[in-house]
Amino acid sequence: MGVIFDNASTYVDGFVVTLRLTAYAGALALVLGVIVAGLRVAPLRSLRLFAAAWVEVLRNTPLTLVFFFMVLVAPQFGILLPLGFWTAVLCLGLYTSAFVAEAVRSGINGVGVGQAEAARSIGLTFGQTLREVVLPQAVRSTIPPLINVLIALTKNTSVAAGFATVELIGVGRRLSTANAGDPWVLVGVAAFYLVITIPAGLLASALERRVAFAR
Repeated sequence: MGVIFDNASTYVDGFVVTLRLTAYAGALALVLGVIVAGLRVAPLRSLRLFAAAWVEVLRNTPLTLVFFFMVLVAPQFGILLPLGFWTAVLCLGLYTSAFVAEAVRSGINGVGVGQAEAARSIGLTFGQTLREVVLPQAVRSTIPPLINVLIALTKNTSVAAGFATVELIGVGRRLSTANAGDPWVLVGVAAFYLVITIPAGLLASALERRVAFAR
C-alpha cells in the first residue's frame, strides 16, 4: 500500500486528467446528443435517417476503433488531429453522444403527444416546440440515465491511455513498470475511479427515486 501514498501526487495528476476528459467530453456529448435526439424526432425523414445512422454507427462501434479512425484514417481525408488530450476529448465526445441521444429521445417520447400538438396549435415551430415545451418536461426523466452515461464515459476515458494521454490508466501503467508490477498500484487506480463513479451512481439512484415518486 505504500506505493499509493508514495506516489499520491502522480495519482492526483492522472485523476485530474481523467476528470478533465470526463468534463470536456461530457459537455461535447451532451450538446451533440441533444441535437441528434432532436433530429431523431424531426418532421423531415432525411434528418431522422441521418440521426438514426449517427446513433447506430457509433453505438455499435468499439470506442478503440473510433480512436484508431481519428488517428489513422481521418488524416487520409485531410483531417489532421494532434495525438493527445483534445483528440481523446473528440473521440469520447462523439462516441458518448450516441448514448446521450438515445437517453434524451426516450425522455422526449415520454412527453405526451398532446403537449406538442397544443404547442403547434398556437403557432410554435418544431424547434420552438422542442426547446420550450418538450425538452423542459423530458429533462426530469432524462437526468438519471444521463448520469449513468457519464459514469460509463468516466470509465471509457481509460482507452485514451493507449493514445498518448496520461490519465489514471496511463499513470497506473507507468507506476506498474517502475514498481515491478506491485498490485497495489492498480488498487490505487481503482480507488480514484471509485471516487468519481460511486457518488455519481448514488446521485443517479436518488434522482431516479425522486422521478418515480413524482410520477
